[in-house]
Amino acid sequence: MLRFAPRVATRAAAAFQSSHVAAGSAATQALTARWMSAAAPGPKPANPEFSSGPCKKHPGYNISNLPTAVFGRSHRSKLGKERLALAINETKRMLGIPEDYLVGIVPASDTGAYEMAMWNMLGAKDIDICHWESFGKGWFADAVSHLKLRDTVEVTEHTAGYGELPDLTATSKDRDICFTFNGTTSGVRVPDGCDWIADDRTGLTLCDATSAVFAMNMPWEKLDVTTYSWQKVLGGEGAHGMLILSPRAVERLETYTPENRPLPKIFRLAKKGKIEAGIFKGATINTPSMMAVEDYIDALAWAESVGGNDGLIKISNNNLAVVEKFVAENDWIDFLAKDPAVRSNTSVCLTLDLSPEQIKALVALLEKENVALDIGGYRDAPPSIRIWCGATVETADVEALMPWLKWAFDEVKGN
Repeated sequence: MLRFAPRVATRAAAAFQSSHVAAGSAATQALTARWMSAAAPGPKPANPEFSSGPCKKHPGYNISNLPTAVFGRSHRSKLGKERLALAINETKRMLGIPEDYLVGIVPASDTGAYEMAMWNMLGAKDIDICHWESFGKGWFADAVSHLKLRDTVEVTEHTAGYGELPDLTATSKDRDICFTFNGTTSGVRVPDGCDWIADDRTGLTLCDATSAVFAMNMPWEKLDVTTYSWQKVLGGEGAHGMLILSPRAVERLETYTPENRPLPKIFRLAKKGKIEAGIFKGATINTPSMMAVEDYIDALAWAESVGGNDGLIKISNNNLAVVEKFVAENDWIDFLAKDPAVRSNTSVCLTLDLSPEQIKALVALLEKENVALDIGGYRDAPPSIRIWCGATVETADVEALMPWLKWAFDEVKGN
């Protein structure tokens, strides 16, 4: 049983109650001013953290709850391997990953995991690369500019603007398909079920799911390579990635070796035609942060306490529903993703009836008021704001934020 620390709001309320003894005093008035401005539309979110990565820690998080026995120990020690294996096994159990799939902890966050898959597996077949925001576009650029795959195979680009999806049905079951499950910088996700991916495909699917895992149902039978990082939906720490492989992906690793493609040590997944099985049992390629590992295990335990994967998805959906209701009631704000069927429930991207400079002013104002931190749209996206609605963000905080969005809009528009 995890011991959850009191929330910041609780501590603040206690401080306020203590100071209330001297009602009307300057100290009381100053404390009140810190929590609510004169023109406040209502209570502020108890936690103003709405960053899309690294994301907010789970409710009740306290670093002192982390077990420390493995700190200062080798990750190759019996205890180190046990903790790494626990992180892998609990991930597999909670996400309902098929028994014959492999799950491993790899270096360099989701980026490292996805690049590792690309460098090891692409080039055996023609490729369809689907992208509709900055990170997917980056995978395409790496495929053609760095891996230079067009020198040996056909690489077809399927793309759409921010807020939209390309025609995913134009992809072929006989080609490898690269795509992001949820476009973190555009707020657009693929439809539920991934029915556009054929069950009888001969190519592999490589899915960057970093802002989707633990917030959306993952159709594992459609996914051959899936990657994500701890610092998104579970609010873990950065620098470590998760690599999930289907049996078909393992077969590719054991039967295909790209010609003239040197692989750095941290990318090597196979040796002499055999998968490096230890990676998927806790024997990581390089040294992980065992503190980050314990932090991730703690996040998994919290996830279990709120209903596991289904509970996490429900919280994210509830958070999105709050924003959807607010948008429906206000004509000056809209979703970048117009189609609700492909609208993200984590990285919620919103356009405003403001100039780019005014949007920056709104973001700065909400940060100054300690109402919402890090909600500016991604630098390559259209002028917008982005509110993280993953499960570590409490629905009450999303509800409290909405009137403040209206307040900030009016303040900026009026000036």
